[in-house]
Amino acid sequence: MQSTKKELMAQVAWLYFVGNNTQQEIAQRLNISRPTINRMISLATESGMVQVRINHPIRECMDLASRIQQRFGLSMCEVAPLEAPDEAAGQRRIAVLGSAMMERYLADPSLRVMAVGFGRTLKAVVDEITELRAPQLSIISLAGSVARDGSFNSYDVGLRLADKTCGKAFLQPMPIIANTADERDQWLDNRLTPLIKDLYSQAEVAFVGIGEVQVNCALVQNGFLSPEEAKALAEQGAVGEILGWAMDRQGAPINEGWSERVTSLPLPRLAERPVIAFAGGERKIPAILAALRGRWISGLITDQQTAQQLATL
Repeated sequence: MQSTKKELMAQVAWLYFVGNNTQQEIAQRLNISRPTINRMISLATESGMVQVRINHPIRECMDLASRIQQRFGLSMCEVAPLEAPDEAAGQRRIAVLGSAMMERYLADPSLRVMAVGFGRTLKAVVDEITELRAPQLSIISLAGSVARDGSFNSYDVGLRLADKTCGKAFLQPMPIIANTADERDQWLDNRLTPLIKDLYSQAEVAFVGIGEVQVNCALVQNGFLSPEEAKALAEQGAVGEILGWAMDRQGAPINEGWSERVTSLPLPRLAERPVIAFAGGERKIPAILAALRGRWISGLITDQQTAQQLATL
């Protein structure tokens, strides 16, 4: 917790001394009171954090975020400090940074519809969110919530987010990937499908995860895909997926024998709204690059180690 406070103080110092933002602008951007911003600036100066330059890894993180944002035409990018490779620590840092981003949306009383995907990192983000009342909020899950064996997807975050906000959750009671195209059509032939599509047209933002495609990937571990299917998909050139939609290294969708089985909202339709992804880790770098190159996401929150590679590859 102490480390998180120092990182926030370093970010405030950067925005004030280097970014030339006013205290009021910083307060609005970070959703923190102006007196708190003032105290943080004073503390950063007195502690020696602010010298000729900001003496904290947050400086490199903000530089990396700016480079990635410009290179891939993103509307926003934030990078969590992580000086040594550590997947678990990276996920925790992304969760803290991601929850602050999500809370800024949730704090807006005019927000009516929010869309969410699924995954471990996204679940970690939602777990970090402070409970608040937003009874007007409708939360739609963009992917199916049922595995092939009939079990519930424990990484679907719609219900958890509804519990924390007193909002309504709209789930899709179907698998993410059907066995056949005909079965996919049968799953989608229900009264909820048009409702989900209509709600998404009203959504202000969508939060998603990015998964890698390999024999032991999350889709396999969660029971949506067999190891053999994942292997075959990788042999077709797939390196990553969003909501079950597979992409090659350049971000082009894998269509033949695959797209007609996915029940999720199609990627082009998804990209009609701001889409912010939470993802990091060495294994996911090809998948994140694919999402960036395909312009399937408009915002990214990741960790420092991952960002260093994304900025140079």
